[in-house]
Amino acid sequence: MSEQKNELTEVREGETLTGTVIKVEDKQVLVDIGYKTEGIVPISELSNLHVETAGDVVQEGDQLTLMVKKVNEEDDEVVLSKKAVEADKAWEELERKYDNKEKFETEVKEVVKGGLVVDVGVRGFIPASLVETYFVEDFSDYLNKTLEVKVADLDREQNRVILSHRAIAEEEKEEKKNEILNNLEEGQVLEGTVQRITSFGVFVDLGGVDGLVHISQLAHEHVDNASDVVSEGDKISVEVLSVDRDNERISLSHKNTIPGPWSDIEDRIQRGDVVDGVVRRLVNFGAFVEIQPGVEGLVHISQIANRHIGTPQEVLESGQQVKVKVLDVNAKEERISLSIKELEQEQESKEYKQYEKDEDQSGFQLGDFIGDKLNKYK
Repeated sequence: MSEQKNELTEVREGETLTGTVIKVEDKQVLVDIGYKTEGIVPISELSNLHVETAGDVVQEGDQLTLMVKKVNEEDDEVVLSKKAVEADKAWEELERKYDNKEKFETEVKEVVKGGLVVDVGVRGFIPASLVETYFVEDFSDYLNKTLEVKVADLDREQNRVILSHRAIAEEEKEEKKNEILNNLEEGQVLEGTVQRITSFGVFVDLGGVDGLVHISQLAHEHVDNASDVVSEGDKISVEVLSVDRDNERISLSHKNTIPGPWSDIEDRIQRGDVVDGVVRRLVNFGAFVEIQPGVEGLVHISQIANRHIGTPQEVLESGQQVKVKVLDVNAKEERISLSIKELEQEQESKEYKQYEKDEDQSGFQLGDFIGDKLNKYK
């Protein structure tokens, strides 16, 4: 050891040298640098981060590269710094990463008010707004966590190192969005999550990119308010109608992925059925009557009344509740023929038969009555 000390006859401030830790105290470390006295590394010069005890950073026998901070020749005292050497290297490395927009990993050492502190050779700071793409209320789970970051801002004179994990998350999100956009094709059926509801439809997240389901594509029946059909957070199936990759616009349909009102219509509506309906539209050749949600049938003008009429408006009006008889069901062409006239004829026939029956009963009872009276005179 003494031979090593004799090798170094002079120590100058600012120079860099190598030493071996020979003693670790709470607030300082003694280092053999081959000089006539051991060098001292105060705890404040061990790390760029807050350190409780020197033993948290170094141990006896460790080889350290140190910078001479101060030389007191009267007392032969040499004050050394470990963090100064690391800082010089760190700044060079950080400047290179900043220029190259390089991604790298770092460990969160402290959670402080306003963000996260990391060790990148110097003290680095990730502001709360640059941690994630979303709001984080409690950062306690980030302590000792390794994050991938980029240098957002660098100022050596101010000793300021601002890092961003959010930039990485945004890049990944953009890459994922582009991947989805490039793989989307018309006719694909996917599952998405309702993100936002507007007056004209809903935006659905497809896993990194949003598409629009226009209100007309939400259901087979007419929809006044999208919120009547879906809520934010709902998982729904959608079909891709069109993809505009340049403008990142995706048109979707929920309606096309769910059974339509005409599905299995022949199992629900048969010829001869009498059903209630609502007049939806009047045209010169008849009236369209909705008999189930989204299912309209035609009452031809010749089937509207049990008499000749010039226009459907003479008998019917839009919104009117009517009872109709099913004449024919064509599921393939989604057409149903209806009649009001047949019900009127059947009702008239029924009333006439009832009248005849009542007449027969009245005649019989009258004869019986007259017969009884005549018998009294016999």
